[in-house]
Amino acid sequence: MKIISRSKIKTKIHGITTAKSEKENKQAANRRIVKEKVKSGETVFPKFREVSNVWNFDKDGKKYDPKMTEEELRK
Repeated sequence: MKIISRSKIKTKIHGITTAKSEKENKQAANRRIVKEKVKSGETVFPKFREVSNVWNFDKDGKKYDPKMTEEELRK
């Protein structure tokens, strides 16, 4: 008996590349700047958009794909 997930993605949008996540990219971008600020004693930290360049991340954005199958829509 095959168990099928009932939670599904509502919109047919996915990343352009095969990278599953950008988690490591986001962590590295934030850690580098925040560590420097902590060492210098600053208490005001930058926002995420100020320290990261999304164009350097593994995924190159997202796109709409009307041909996505039911299997691809499962979480």
